[in-house]
Amino acid sequence: MAAQPTRQTKGFVAAIMGTVLVALCCFTPLLVVTLGLVGLSVLTPYLDYILLPALGVMIIVTIISYRKWRQSRAGEEPSA
Repeated sequence: MAAQPTRQTKGFVAAIMGTVLVALCCFTPLLVVTLGLVGLSVLTPYLDYILLPALGVMIIVTIISYRKWRQSRAGEEPSA
């Protein structure tokens, strides 16, 4: 049987996915094209003020969740 994912594992995976999503929006024209298609291209000059701090926060959240995940894995005994 496969082990159930713990709360720390789910948090770590969510943090990685959030970091990847913010990085994609920062370094590719994905968000600019999406805003243009929706008709909100007037907001594109302000994206750096939001996306770069969001990327920094998500990297910090990922590091914290990785440490918690690693500590939870160290506390588990290997099942034989």
